[in-house]
Amino acid sequence: MSSPPIDSVVTALAIIEQMAKADSAVGVSALASSIGSSKARVYRHLRTLVDRGYVEQHADTEKYSLTLRLFHLGQAVADQTDFLSACRRVIPALRSRTNLSVAVGQIETDGVRVLEIVKHRSAVEISTRPGALFDFHCSAQGKVALAFGPRDLWDRVSRRRLHAWTPYTNTDLGRLKAEIRRVQRRGWAVAPQEVLAGINALAAPIYAADGALAGTITVLGSVQFLKAEPSAEQIAAVLDAAAAISDRLGYRRPHPQ
Repeated sequence: MSSPPIDSVVTALAIIEQMAKADSAVGVSALASSIGSSKARVYRHLRTLVDRGYVEQHADTEKYSLTLRLFHLGQAVADQTDFLSACRRVIPALRSRTNLSVAVGQIETDGVRVLEIVKHRSAVEISTRPGALFDFHCSAQGKVALAFGPRDLWDRVSRRRLHAWTPYTNTDLGRLKAEIRRVQRRGWAVAPQEVLAGINALAAPIYAADGALAGTITVLGSVQFLKAEPSAEQIAAVLDAAAAISDRLGYRRPHPQ
């Protein structure tokens, strides 16, 4: 039986999560509105977070932003994670092989969370960053999760309204179901311009020792260099990287009968 939540902890975490999503410093009023709390309550929590070193206030605007203290805590957790440790040994080679940015992620309730991204320098900036959460229905990572992850993921997606992030985002469940079947057959997924205009992603599954989906590995780039139908070399590079990480996690592919 779970214990009732502690309201002050819930509020503090909601403030931190909302600030992490923001592209710049945030004011008390905007934070209060976004988390559905009073300005006085949010202000008290912010002052505590400032005192503890997790948040700083900018003197010129009086707005707040997160400090690097949370990043260092997250990095300490990441360094202890077998999944990321295995990925970090492989993703630099994948970036070099494809000349594309590489991201790895893991499944959460509402999508696939990017845990790390190694960017390739190019004229087109990839705006994805660690911590970003991609929807199941319109991201390459999410489609891999639907194809190879827990069966209840489809039930969750089918009960929701599918958000259209761009004019190219598919919001039709029938089309999505057919696409997931294709992903299962070929072992990889793409999402050309479905999350961000001009950007495509190519993802493959990473498996844990027990055969369950451990996460995803993805290359991202301009549709000029990563087309809606990726090249055979790009597909092979991503599949090879996924297999290498899976091997490091102890996964042993079944022998064909």
